Formats: sequence, structure tokens, C-alpha cells
Amino acid sequence: MRLRPVTLAAVTGRFQPVHDQHLELFALALAEHDHLVVAVTNPDTGARHVASTSTHRHTDDANPFTYFERTRLLVAALAGAGMADRATVVPFDLTRPEVWPEYVPRGAVHYVRAYSAWESDKAERLAAGGYAVVVVDGDPASKLDAGTIRAGFRDGTWAGLVPPATVPVLSALLERR
Repeated sequence: MRLRPVTLAAVTGRFQPVHDQHLELFALALAEHDHLVVAVTNPDTGARHVASTSTHRHTDDANPFTYFERTRLLVAALAGAGMADRATVVPFDLTRPEVWPEYVPRGAVHYVRAYSAWESDKAERLAAGGYAVVVVDGDPASKLDAGTIRAGFRDGTWAGLVPPATVPVLSALLERR
């Protein structure tokens, strides 16, 4: 009996924090592939760089959580959505394409939901790095912006904007700040 090879999908993002539209993209990728690599961009402060297509990706305000904290949130979200056994979370520095295959195997198909020029630019970078890329059109009017969630940290309106399984973890992280 010959086993077929495991197919891999990948989704990259900062996940500051993870939200339901991320989970939707994860599910879309897993509907077509056996395993998902969740690749966390800006894994450390040294990986943050100004991008002409995104004015905020590198700022402290847009990156309140460490890689470790985002991994905890992603693991909780994936478990709550029933995807944890089919996913692996890894760091992924978008500024260092020479090391990408060390974290996301070259055969993985990257799924990118494009709402803006930034996501289109990211899809082009991944394709130039040798990956197959599936671009999913996103309606900017329906985009759940993580900035809105982060703004909700100040007024307490964030909990309804994140996956329920992440609320206890996120609450604990916010209490420590």
C-alpha cells in the first residue's frame, strides 16, 4: 500500500491578534490540503521594516504581542476551531526570503486574502520566493481590521471580535500590561 504525500498549505500574518477572518482563511486552506503551516510574520522586533504598501506593519502600536504570545493565541484559536491537530505555528520573517524554506517547506501552497496593496505585494513576494500562491479576493468593506480589535482593548469592546477560545488567553495577556 502506497501512502500519498501530505499536502501543505500556509497562511502568513502578524496575527496581532488572531481573529475570525484568519480562521476562515485557515479553514479554506485546510479544505484543500492535509496540513496548515501558520507562519507568524514580524516574529521579533528586528523583523519589522517599513513597507511602502503598509504604513503601520512596523509600528509598536500595531505589534503589541510577542511571537510567544501570538503562538499561545493561535494555538487556542486553532484548538477552539477544531484545527489544532492539522496545524503547526512557526515564525516567518518576511524580510529574509533566503530562510523561508527552513520554516515553511517549498511545496506548501500559500493562501493570501488580498484586501489591499499590502496583501497583493506579499503574494508577489511569496511567489518570487518560489512558492505557489492562491490569492483569495477580499472585500475591503468587510475586512475585520485587527486595529479595531486593538482599539477595543482600551474601551473593552474587543472580546466579541476575537475567537471565543482566545478570550481567556487574551484577557490574561491584557491584565499583565
